[in-house]
Amino acid sequence: MIIVDDRKLKVLAAVVDEYIRTGEPVGSKAVSKLEHIKVSAATVRNDMALLEQLGYLEQPHTSAGRIPTYQGYRLYIDELMTLPELSDEEKLRLDELLGDENTPEDLLIQNAAAALTELTQCAAVATNSAPRFSVISKVEVIPTGKRLYVILLITSNGSIKNKACRLEFDLNHEQLDFFTHYIEENLNGISVDELSEEMLDKMITAVSAYMVSLSPLVKGICELSEDLKQQQLTVSGGEKLLSCDELDKMEVVRFIQHKNELTDLLEDSFSGIQVKFGAGGSFAIGNSSMIVSKYRKKGKEAGSLGIIGPMRVDYKKIIPYIEYLTHKITALMSEEDNTIIESDECEFPDS
Repeated sequence: MIIVDDRKLKVLAAVVDEYIRTGEPVGSKAVSKLEHIKVSAATVRNDMALLEQLGYLEQPHTSAGRIPTYQGYRLYIDELMTLPELSDEEKLRLDELLGDENTPEDLLIQNAAAALTELTQCAAVATNSAPRFSVISKVEVIPTGKRLYVILLITSNGSIKNKACRLEFDLNHEQLDFFTHYIEENLNGISVDELSEEMLDKMITAVSAYMVSLSPLVKGICELSEDLKQQQLTVSGGEKLLSCDELDKMEVVRFIQHKNELTDLLEDSFSGIQVKFGAGGSFAIGNSSMIVSKYRKKGKEAGSLGIIGPMRVDYKKIIPYIEYLTHKITALMSEEDNTIIESDECEFPDS
């Protein structure tokens, strides 16, 4: 049984740090010269060979040094990495890029994603379920053609959904007024998150009792409410992935075309920072990593924010950015002070 002692772990951390910095395979001589290693190149070479045997390092070419595998990155992230504190200047810059308590929620998320793309040169990924925490402010039915009506559903945060419905016959003014008045009484001011299937079924029954032909309009509202409950996924800065030599361009293109497949992955329950690797089959881009954290609104999970880039990203630099932004968004969306909520501990759940 091979024991991974403290020295071997320091060697692994040194290889990961050097590879992230240079992008070149790391040799034993370069590691032995590091101040905190303090052993000979021969000893480092033996340690690296053992780490390779355990699957934490690999040698891309016979005469080359070693590079970390995704198992090596996982061990590095989970147990070896020490995160630096952001400077006051960095926090101020992030605050300026993000916005303040007067910034609309959707724009907060958009600004945070743009800031991450700018600062990390990676693609930013964000989900936003904020509409589900808003209330319905207006529902309007607009005649647009013969037996054709468009439903507009507007929420308090400015989200607008619309759906076209075709009825069996045209509605007269009295019938349209009845439906509009009924919907206003029963939906205006209701939280999107409170729109249960039972509530909507009762509405269909009540409207059908007056005129069964109106039921498609209520069913249309049901479908719009379900849309609002779904997390909205955006990936910005996709060109950063396409320009990265370490990623397969065809895999990047396929990922961008099918990015919504990430939604279920991002909806997984987790706390703290989560790091997933494409090499582990989590998503479609090999040799890539995704670093995400969730933000909350008034105690409820409201979405996720993070980056997707090559596996050789600077985790020590990027993770503090994501932590700060998600904590700041949580504070702003929860109408708390602008001070950051301190996390007890950084957690990196297994992918």
